[in-house]
Amino acid sequence: MAADLAGTPRTGIRVQACGDCHVSNFGGFASPERRLVFDINDFDETLHAPWEWDVKRLATSIVLVGRQMGARERHCSAAVRVAVESYREHMGEYARMRALEVWYSQLDAEILMEEAKTTIAKKYWERVEDKAKLQTAEHVFPRITEVVKGRPHIAESPPLVYHPRQMIKLGKRVREMFHRYRLTLPEERRIVLDRYKIVDIARKVVGIGSIGTRCAVILLMASQHDPLFLQFKEALPSVLDPYAGKSRYANHGERVVTGQRMLQAASDIFLGWTRDDEGHDYYFRQLRDMKMTMDLEDMPKQDWIEYIGLCGQALARAHARTGDAAQIAGYLGKNDTFDQALAKFAVDYADQTDSDHAVFVKAIRTRRLPARTDMGA
Repeated sequence: MAADLAGTPRTGIRVQACGDCHVSNFGGFASPERRLVFDINDFDETLHAPWEWDVKRLATSIVLVGRQMGARERHCSAAVRVAVESYREHMGEYARMRALEVWYSQLDAEILMEEAKTTIAKKYWERVEDKAKLQTAEHVFPRITEVVKGRPHIAESPPLVYHPRQMIKLGKRVREMFHRYRLTLPEERRIVLDRYKIVDIARKVVGIGSIGTRCAVILLMASQHDPLFLQFKEALPSVLDPYAGKSRYANHGERVVTGQRMLQAASDIFLGWTRDDEGHDYYFRQLRDMKMTMDLEDMPKQDWIEYIGLCGQALARAHARTGDAAQIAGYLGKNDTFDQALAKFAVDYADQTDSDHAVFVKAIRTRRLPARTDMGA
């Protein structure tokens, strides 16, 4: 999609773009103050780029998810207009705010319950929030570890989580990387991190777009009942790189971490980056720190509309932090011309996506394209 977007009209106004802005890449997570906030939560592709690209990708994803949910075409188009209208109106609000007000603004995940229109909706968001609050190291620890020879180990779940055969070699490499990562943290955070010692390391397969990249989970312990889980993930060049210009950062892990800190109102205190001896870049973060999981296909219709409106607002806030909100708001205007244009773009692009996917599936079915469809290791 980056290649396609590069050929579309643009205003010339740039922001720190998410780069992979779709509805599943928004959600709740813990702030450093241990509050549940709502924001963008994926930054592998982040780069300084045209703001329109994020909005168009978000709009297209809304149509595709709507179709997956079985919604009618007119409802998919209307949903896009809800999200884009929210982006446009909130960008206008941010344009009237002082720079520091924009920077300090954040969306509390409680807003999902506050804006719920029915008792059923409120209960739905309460369940989502309650589950998120259990996604902390102390709650996750007994579920994803086991005791081996008297010591806690990350439980295997092949092929997604496993200990490689060359564990000694991997452990040595990870400890060297960890030392370099530690130096990218502010000193006060190093003091906290230094209380923990590495106990176990396991490889982890993550995400559709990240298949084939190096990723692992590290279990650290400060004491018998004080665990910390960190995940490190390989950072490759952004897909926007050929079309928006190369990153200003020599390390793509630093690109991801810095972009995340720019766009999010609150970020993980253990975000940092490193590079291994082979020249591969990585970034570190906590694993599942109060991560709010959204089951979009099972989300009630009214909750879905509220959710995508909030996605539009969160994206506007992120762009306003790093771009010229007044210029963007001036271009968007006060009527729905932009909303209608984006709805048409999203439907057209979703049609092409569905067509491409049908060709892809047929190629697998007729064995023109070799593929494995099982989950065997």
